[in-house]
Amino acid sequence: MTERCPVCSNELPPDAPACPHCGFKLLGSTQRFEPVTLPDESFAPEAKPAAAAALRVVRGPQTGVTIQLGDAPQTIGRSPQRDVFLNDMTVSREHALIEPCDGGYAIHDTNSFNGVWVNNDSVDAPRKLVDGDVIQIGAFCLLYQEE
Repeated sequence: MTERCPVCSNELPPDAPACPHCGFKLLGSTQRFEPVTLPDESFAPEAKPAAAAALRVVRGPQTGVTIQLGDAPQTIGRSPQRDVFLNDMTVSREHALIEPCDGGYAIHDTNSFNGVWVNNDSVDAPRKLVDGDVIQIGAFCLLYQEE
């Protein structure tokens, strides 16, 4: 039976390390990654459509991408089945969950390999986010922005 890429559904060559069509990495386990400290600078908010909050990728392979957060909990991980898909080997397949909480949002680690960090503090229990928080998930830094 022919294998297909879980992201783009194109046919895969045997033993391919990545999809030749979309670049999705197929092999390997999550790689260890140490937390980083971003330079002490403020990130200018960008204009966004009406939404309660958003995550903006400020460091990592998808820098510049903005993810609007809705009313439902959203899973974050390396698996294409996650609501927020972060395609990098430093991210676990199911890494974190962000969900509405008390008029804002909270994030928690779902037993990931490298953990979830907010403003350089490890997240060991659900943590309420505030405007301007920097979330680190693997090689990604996500800026939490409220409307």
